Amino acid sequence: MTRTVYVNGDYLPETEAKVSIFDRGFLMADAVYEVTSVLDGKLIDFEGHAVRLKRSLSELQMAEPCSKDELLEIHRKLVELNGIEEGLIYLQVSRGSDGDRDFAFSSEDTKPTIVLFTQNKPGLADSPASKKGAKIISIDDIRWGRRDIKTTQLLYPSLGKMMAKAAGCDDAWMVEDGYVTEGTSNNAYLVKGGKIVTRPLSTDILHGITRKAVLRMAAEAQMVVEERLFTVDEAKEADEAFTTSASAFVMPVVEIDGVTLGDGTPGPIAKRLREIYLDESRKAAV
Repeated sequence: MTRTVYVNGDYLPETEAKVSIFDRGFLMADAVYEVTSVLDGKLIDFEGHAVRLKRSLSELQMAEPCSKDELLEIHRKLVELNGIEEGLIYLQVSRGSDGDRDFAFSSEDTKPTIVLFTQNKPGLADSPASKKGAKIISIDDIRWGRRDIKTTQLLYPSLGKMMAKAAGCDDAWMVEDGYVTEGTSNNAYLVKGGKIVTRPLSTDILHGITRKAVLRMAAEAQMVVEERLFTVDEAKEADEAFTTSASAFVMPVVEIDGVTLGDGTPGPIAKRLREIYLDESRKAAV
């Protein structure tokens, strides 16, 4: 079945969607993006994604392509047109095309490009991977310094995923100056003595929408959260670990660099946080 996608104001069959070869998103990764999950045909954490999108655009001096209300309507329309019960909506906004390639840009004269498409993923919430847990390797973090801006500069995270795959693992945690920053597409956590530890917000990591929700829910459940730096060695000695992201929610981690955590199965805190997040997010979904 051919998907209906959204490109610059038009709903089109994916086979007819086109963007200029001079678009700065294509030429220079001069673009930002968001991924919103869909459960039961409704949008999860849409407000958070819309707010972060606006911040990313502002940080890059990029024009907003439409209002938040218009963005919500586009998301809902794509869910309806593509019959999505469980899945994802990918949104990308680039600076657009100046008509030719140039490092310099004009924010005032260039109209941004906005593209959205859906991915149908039945069983997203009841993922078999979440019941098994993820195996992680550690790699050096050599990305640019503004990881808080959700840009499409994803070459190194993509290579990190492939490094993990080559090692027979599921993902990689990136390490800078001896401390874990984050996963290739998620925020990282360890659990020791019942305490949840995760890196504090800064320009070093993405300000995860799921991270924010999970930490709030953990506090409401009277779990202890400590935001501080931690090393790979500390994570290897943890009772359990997990990651959070919009597409995988709360994903337990059962192995780091070949070292098994606990009994090698998803830990109780990660499993409980996943249950709480899915339950509360479904209630608040739009």
